Amino acid sequence: QVQLVESGGGLVQPGGSLRLSCAASGFTFSSLHMNWYRQGPGKERELVAAISSTGGIANYADSVKGRFTISRDNPKNTLYLQMNSLKPDDTAVYYCNTNLDRRTYWGQGTQVTVSS
Repeated sequence: QVQLVESGGGLVQPGGSLRLSCAASGFTFSSLHMNWYRQGPGKERELVAAISSTGGIANYADSVKGRFTISRDNPKNTLYLQMNSLKPDDTAVYYCNTNLDRRTYWGQGTQVTVSS
């Protein structure tokens, strides 16, 4: 029943911007902490950003701090990741994630490719 669906990925030039979305359903979205992860070629999956249930607290990986912004619209059950000043090292599949009742849930991922 829990479903997370990412969208908004694509090909962008270095220095460009993208906004990723994650549409959530099957649970009370407003009660849960949400996360964005990414996995680049030949790399382990890493936590990019996290946000509290109300959106009042956000945390970021050092590599994206100052460039990415995580946000959420609880009435729309949607999580966002605004990505600015993109670099080739940001190339990865980006995943929406949450934890509920001792289980971890993932979306299918959306590909972000930063290249000239």
